[in-house]
Amino acid sequence: MRTLFGTDGIRGVANVHPMTTEIAMQIGRGIAFQVKSRKHGNRVVIGKDTRLSGYMLENALAAGICSMGVDVMLLGPLPTPGIAFITSSMRADAGVVISASHNPFQDNGIKIFSGDGFKLPDQQEVDLEELIFSQKMEALRPTAEEVGKAYRIDDAVGRYIVFLKHTFPKQYTLEDFHIVLDCAHGATYKVAPHVFEELGATVTSIGVNPDGTNINKDCGALHPERMATLVKELGADIGIALDGDGDRLIVCDENGTIVDGDHIMAICAKQLMDQGKLNKNTLVTTVMSNMGLEAAMHDMGGSLVRTDDGDRYVVEEMRKNQYNFGGEQSGHLIFTDHNTTGDGIMAALHLLATMIRKDKPLSELASIMKSFPQVLKNVRTAQKMNLDLVPEFNQTMRDFETKLGADGRILVRHSGTEPLIRVMLEGKDLATINSMADELCELIRKADIA
Repeated sequence: MRTLFGTDGIRGVANVHPMTTEIAMQIGRGIAFQVKSRKHGNRVVIGKDTRLSGYMLENALAAGICSMGVDVMLLGPLPTPGIAFITSSMRADAGVVISASHNPFQDNGIKIFSGDGFKLPDQQEVDLEELIFSQKMEALRPTAEEVGKAYRIDDAVGRYIVFLKHTFPKQYTLEDFHIVLDCAHGATYKVAPHVFEELGATVTSIGVNPDGTNINKDCGALHPERMATLVKELGADIGIALDGDGDRLIVCDENGTIVDGDHIMAICAKQLMDQGKLNKNTLVTTVMSNMGLEAAMHDMGGSLVRTDDGDRYVVEEMRKNQYNFGGEQSGHLIFTDHNTTGDGIMAALHLLATMIRKDKPLSELASIMKSFPQVLKNVRTAQKMNLDLVPEFNQTMRDFETKLGADGRILVRHSGTEPLIRVMLEGKDLATINSMADELCELIRKADIA
């Protein structure tokens, strides 16, 4: 069982266990120990977002890695998918991302890529935890010239910009587009404006002034309202909102209407199918995606495969069965023909290319899918509960599922990144499922107090 790692690496309040410099140093030592066991293991990439606590964790990780005789390549602030790309393209042995993604600035996290740019599988995280808490590494302390060194990769941003532009069709330009771009004061603040501007777009940028404490604050993919308002005020063609580490995308159409990850997946899946480029005509998504996405894929002659919640499980399913497109309602969009993890900027480029090919505004393209009414509510808990042991909650769940029948569904799950229980319901009538969700949330709160 993993005690440090959740569904997306290690995450928590910075300078509070487990997000301490002591643990970070041990993680660094454990990563170095693992890569040194391979034939040519001697380089690890470290990148981060714009959080204040990134400095201390970056130095602690680097110290741990160097103390085991492995070199460190420091990228500075760069989106998570950019770090995955650099790890693979520079033939490094591992990549480390210091980010808590969409969480507030006081949180931070550590996630790890293998040398191929894919996130570590569960078993490797278990093995790493065992190293961290055991004494196995204590006897291995290189000295003299065998100690590792750290150096900066000054052109990482430029390399990633060029890579992203190469995923956009060469015959197209964005000269006719006015884009409102919200970088969430996060890791994309240097990269994203350049990408869209260099492809010809007129770009109005917001969320590009990070100060270490304003990442995701009332902006970005979690709070796209300001972006949507600006699109309407300026008469822009599209709004693009990224999250703190750049692996999520939420957009709005020319009318300021928010378009979530499910609709973006439907649009891009249809385009890939039309081009004969969607492997097995199958889209991979999670249990959190709307039933309307499944209906849309069926209507266009495709299939949809669901996984547990978390983009890592989407990627695992894609790799297992050779699918090449998948994602989450939250905006993780994964094109494995190009990169190994969710990439918000790349997803936006695919969406813009589809708008050009179809010669249609986003509002018209988004009509490809009709969402079922959906309610998602979070209950913050003091403890991780086993709801199977709460009889009243389970009986109520069964009663509601019977009432909804085939026209709805209920999903209750623990968050993998925060102390939350997520309650999601879908059905034909919004008022009914909203009332059901409120009742289930209240039963969870009562059980948490008991």
